[in-house]
Amino acid sequence: MSGLTGRVLVCSGGRYESQANAQIRESIMDGWADCFGEDNVTAVHISAAASSIRILKPTIVFAIGSYLPESTYFGEVCREAKKIGAVTVFWATEDPYEQDANYRIADDFDVIFSCDRWGHNFYQRERVFHLPLAASPKLHYGEIEADSEKTIDVLFCGVAFTNRKDIVRNLLPVLRDLNIKIVGPGWGELGIGFSDARIEKSQLVELYRRSKLVLNLGRSLSFENKRFVIAPSTPGPRTFEAALAGAFQVFHEDTHEIRRYYSADEIPVFSNRVDFERLVTTYLDNNDLRVKMARKAQARTQAEHLYKHRIQYALRVLKDEGLIG
Repeated sequence: MSGLTGRVLVCSGGRYESQANAQIRESIMDGWADCFGEDNVTAVHISAAASSIRILKPTIVFAIGSYLPESTYFGEVCREAKKIGAVTVFWATEDPYEQDANYRIADDFDVIFSCDRWGHNFYQRERVFHLPLAASPKLHYGEIEADSEKTIDVLFCGVAFTNRKDIVRNLLPVLRDLNIKIVGPGWGELGIGFSDARIEKSQLVELYRRSKLVLNLGRSLSFENKRFVIAPSTPGPRTFEAALAGAFQVFHEDTHEIRRYYSADEIPVFSNRVDFERLVTTYLDNNDLRVKMARKAQARTQAEHLYKHRIQYALRVLKDEGLIG
């Protein structure tokens, strides 16, 4: 869909925007640039979006990220966009963790996309669609080298949310006999192999390269998700990022939605300690099989799960809804 005409203004960034969300914004920018060309895509902080609309006169105003902060300017942004006839779109990349606050954007935007398949049902308005997150070749791609030295048996990087700690504690009888690296805020208290360190994305791709099995554990937390207590269903961005980086992932499944994106010979799953032990027995010492499956997952990601694919889908929705030509 490259060669489209028009100008896109991407706006995001609350006061407390995380580094992870900043990288998602950069990845989404790449997706838009692939469709419209870099010169026709501009990113601004949400606080400067209204004035930028008046100056740049974009065709599409594409807001992303969180709608939770009280200080968001989305109403003003959409009013300015409507004055010049721009289409307004919001991609909620934090669903379902803030779902109770979605009234803050429900009436402003022409179309809303939610990153969570189950959570997208809880908007009380028309034109709400599911759009999962993805991966960026620029930020996440890693060459898969069949003969690279693997010094880590099992890797996990991420915050030690309560549900993740419960899963890992349950796996400890298996993990204690392996060379593990479990890294992120809150893990250090569990002992040898665990660390509270924060890992940069660039370091993460290198850790994937050195690891035999990469644990994929979803998060379960709630900022504003008390009304319906919506359980997340769609795999988070790390799933697509790790696959593109060449990691061999073992996915802890709470739902079966992973199979919408990857097959069993690309990313195997487990739901309990017995399943996990079976995966360790099957794959830990079988480098050829791990490499074969990691390459399949990487190829699938390149073909279907990049941000350019998500933006192409979003554009098809806008066209089907009669919002763009």
